[in-house]
Amino acid sequence: MKTVKDLDLENKKVIIRCDFNVPIVDGKIVDDTRMVESLKTIQYCLDHHCKVILMSHLGRVKEEADLAKNDLAPVAAHLSELLHKEVLFSKKTRGQELEEMISRMEAGDVLLVQNTRYEDLDGKKESSNDEELGTYWASLGEVFINDAFGTAHRAHASNVGIASHLPSAVGFLIEKELTALSVLDNPPHPFVVILGGAKVADKIGVIENLVGKADKILIGGGMSYTFLKAQGYEIGKSLFDEESLDFCKRVLKEHGDKIVLPVDYAVTNEFTNDEEYRLKDAKEIAADEMGLDIGEKTTMMFEDILKEAAIAIWNGPLGVYEFEKYKKNTVRLLEFAVENNIKIILGGGDIVAAATAAGYKEKVYHASTGGGATLEYLEGKGLPGIEAIH
Repeated sequence: MKTVKDLDLENKKVIIRCDFNVPIVDGKIVDDTRMVESLKTIQYCLDHHCKVILMSHLGRVKEEADLAKNDLAPVAAHLSELLHKEVLFSKKTRGQELEEMISRMEAGDVLLVQNTRYEDLDGKKESSNDEELGTYWASLGEVFINDAFGTAHRAHASNVGIASHLPSAVGFLIEKELTALSVLDNPPHPFVVILGGAKVADKIGVIENLVGKADKILIGGGMSYTFLKAQGYEIGKSLFDEESLDFCKRVLKEHGDKIVLPVDYAVTNEFTNDEEYRLKDAKEIAADEMGLDIGEKTTMMFEDILKEAAIAIWNGPLGVYEFEKYKKNTVRLLEFAVENNIKIILGGGDIVAAATAAGYKEKVYHASTGGGATLEYLEGKGLPGIEAIH
């Protein structure tokens, strides 16, 4: 894989596709993790006297009302603080104004282009990898670096489109992601997979790809109740993914020795943080109850398996971690992994958010910045945004 270090960058106009899809509330960025992760690549280009042109999407743009709330102007302002230098901002994604701003750039200047998905308002040109748009954006630079792992599973004009026309490479963030995740292609053993989250349907591809490699797959979260149902147990009002029931039955039949399900749950009658919960055996959930977290016995069982792991991958929380009462065991298992120096990879999305909130993100072996991209990698799929690099 060609990385930024393999390119001749000196004094070049370099387009860097970043992932600045960060949460913004009242014009303020509330989590700049993805921005901070991009700084190494940006600074490397600045050290090589480049004119740096940054591109990113933010949110989804389906109608006019989406433009204002997905404006990248706050990102440009915050990036100026992170880089300790002015970051120019183009309010336009194309046209004379943008072109003139680029023509006036000097070595060491940084310009952020407006949200690439503004181009989706008229025919989804960005998201459909419109040929004309990709060609136009490529014409603005001399070299392309893709450092947006979070969109690597999508063929967009701002990644695949530009890469098709310019000498290209991946940045340090993507290099770091691929180096960490590639360990799972031929993992050391015991190899443990931890899967949580809401729906089995979201993890079918991951299970199918990893069940042959894994020694154990520990299943928690909302998806575990469909597996319980597949065993014939009452799950009450717990989350149920009916469409995935047959899949669960098949996996349990073919790989029952590898699938580890909860033996107890924190159950209640209402989906709320206010009501007190009860710890109940997994086989004793009543018709009017719902499970909102794994229980004490299950957590201890998971810890016993995890402590033997040579490496582990974890995707999805084990309970309703948005509720204070039901994030306890997700946090406890994270703490256990860190305190026991277990080589654990957090597979993007909600589990990384949970680890960040609990203060463990920087203490694990790797916390992926990708959501869908990480999942598709774990499913064994190719990532178009990376395959386009040449």
